[in-house]
Amino acid sequence: MKIRIEIDSGIAEEEIIIRSRVLDERVRSIQEVIQEAAERNKKMVFYKGETTYYLPLAEILFFETDGNAIHAHTAKDVYQIRYRLYELEELLPGFFMRVSKSTILNTKMIYAMTRSVSASCVVQFQNTHKQVYVSRYYYKPLKNRLEETR
Repeated sequence: MKIRIEIDSGIAEEEIIIRSRVLDERVRSIQEVIQEAAERNKKMVFYKGETTYYLPLAEILFFETDGNAIHAHTAKDVYQIRYRLYELEELLPGFFMRVSKSTILNTKMIYAMTRSVSASCVVQFQNTHKQVYVSRYYYKPLKNRLEETR
């Protein structure tokens, strides 16, 4: 396999091209790694009071509704965002997933899942007390997604 980088100061946006004789599992895994790295560095605009923050999506644990507001939770803080959940579903990278009517979570930040009687399960995140309830409808798709990526 050859790897080549071409520098062109005249281009508007970076582009990565993979040339291969066949689209096999090895090529797909390279594509996924590149896509994941690009999405990990993607940033969004968040608000807290009068301050605007530009945070990488990889730091976000989950988004949830609180009345008419949408909040983005990191391990230590909470920010507001000016999107609706259905808009976020379209904008967010593939490692985010809707898990209830009011919550979208970052599947890469899941530390533990505990089944409960009242809800389908409770998701916990590492190094924080924050947790998310997953509805019964979304439990099986979430579990399948986690098994695919692990």
